Amino acid sequence: MTTGKLEVLREKIKEKDKELVRLLNERARVSVHIGKVKGEGGIQVYDPSQEARVHNYLQELNAGPLSQKALTTIFREIISSSRELQKPMTIAFLGPEASFSHLAARLHFGESSRFFPQTGISRVFDEVEKESIDWGLVPVENSLEGSVNVTLDRLITTPLKIRAEIYLRISQCLISSAKNMKDIKKIYSHPQALSQCQVWLKTNFPNCVLSEVESTAAAVQMVKGKKSEAAIGSSLAGKIYGVELLAEGIEDNSSNMTRFLVIGRGESKVTGDDKTSLIFATPHSPGSLHSALSSFARRKINLAKIESHPVKDKLWEYSFFVDMIGHITDNHVKGCLKELKKKTTFLKILGSYPRSEDAL
Repeated sequence: MTTGKLEVLREKIKEKDKELVRLLNERARVSVHIGKVKGEGGIQVYDPSQEARVHNYLQELNAGPLSQKALTTIFREIISSSRELQKPMTIAFLGPEASFSHLAARLHFGESSRFFPQTGISRVFDEVEKESIDWGLVPVENSLEGSVNVTLDRLITTPLKIRAEIYLRISQCLISSAKNMKDIKKIYSHPQALSQCQVWLKTNFPNCVLSEVESTAAAVQMVKGKKSEAAIGSSLAGKIYGVELLAEGIEDNSSNMTRFLVIGRGESKVTGDDKTSLIFATPHSPGSLHSALSSFARRKINLAKIESHPVKDKLWEYSFFVDMIGHITDNHVKGCLKELKKKTTFLKILGSYPRSEDAL
């Protein structure tokens, strides 16, 4: 009786799958036409503002039982495949392969994009600036360790704009070819990863030798096939290098989060839920910063972040990085920036882009 019911339900699934394949291909054909129109108009294939609107629309449609996160994951790959049909897209990220930057890039752009690891953050900027690669993804701040100064320095001088932001929870895994954790005698990883898991390691491996290497990805490569060694790294590293995950989420602080920025040419359009990043410097006089900040306060513009950053060639002078809620085309933001320009010695808009709150 049970077998008969299962067969009936499986036939229903089969019919739904058939319909899904037909609809996905119909959608793909429309995407190809969209790509042609974009090409004729010189419009970029990747449009983070439009993609944000699509995901918001899908969330409104979703009545379950699929979770919002599951639906977003499914459509991220559908959209990624559509972009690939329009024009293959390249993304530079801070390497090596299987780093957390690589994981963030894959989760944001989808598997159909083409990813190119770079040896440093500056190299990511360089490759996109000279148009060798379409887009770049760079870390800008970590919830535990603060801002990434190299990224901030390059944002001051680059002609590129911030086009999107991504939040990734940093979850570490114990990765090994060993069948049992009791067999492990030595653990490799980057010093940061070892530090992030030190309580877990003392509890579970009090007598194990810990060895520092240049990256979590390199650690995973080193332990492949070794039954008494393990590495700490991302789940992606285990997947890429074909090594088993023995334990997941072993970091001591589960709130460890890194914010990444997508950098490229052009401007992101208004979505209704946007963030604008800028940098400014004020005169070296009493009250100048207070005066600048009053431009935001009077218009009730929320500042998501304000951080001082030393000016490279001027001792004891600082610029201020600001993230504010709103888009550069919003009237109250326009008024604020117009007033701010009069109160500052330097002002640069780094980009307006869709605001992201949820971690990937």
